[in-house]
Amino acid sequence: MAITRRQKDVLDFLNGFTQKNGYSPSYEEIAQGLGLNSLATVHKHITNLQNKGLLQRAHNRSRSIDVLSPRLPRRADRLPLLGRIAAGKPVEAVENAESISLSEIIGNREVFALEVRGDSMRDEHIVNGDFVLVERTNTAREGEIIVALVDGADATLKRFYREGAQIRLQPSNAEMAPIYAPAERVQIQGKVLGMLRKYA
Repeated sequence: MAITRRQKDVLDFLNGFTQKNGYSPSYEEIAQGLGLNSLATVHKHITNLQNKGLLQRAHNRSRSIDVLSPRLPRRADRLPLLGRIAAGKPVEAVENAESISLSEIIGNREVFALEVRGDSMRDEHIVNGDFVLVERTNTAREGEIIVALVDGADATLKRFYREGAQIRLQPSNAEMAPIYAPAERVQIQGKVLGMLRKYA
């Protein structure tokens, strides 16, 4: 999808700032970082990038600008493999540029793949080395299997439960304890749609 040079500058700044700080910049920080005098100009660029499917904003939280991978065409036969996901103790979330092939099962949803590390979801028949297909979303219903980011850095695969002001991230393995964290420290990155397994 075509973007202007200035829009690319905004995307590059957002990526660099988020990787360095672990959270997205404010409009003021974007303006300062790019030498822009007007917040309205920043807003225009952000809105245009969002309309092109390259950014996502959550209106109910601050610093909520997330850079998205370009949407896949409906008949795409490859998904981005964005990294490894812990199914035990959370690990640092790092994206990479690999991909995996799969048949057309995702429709027009925005989906990415993660390779599972660990066995905390084994009772769901999701084990070490499996690939989970994840729909990118920041909301989930009780009991759904989600990709959760804890404290902006540690990603894990668990069932989601809200308990008052706390979130319980529940493993599906009787030998492992759930993770409890205040709701403001847990960010939903997506929910699991399916799983792929290689036998070799």
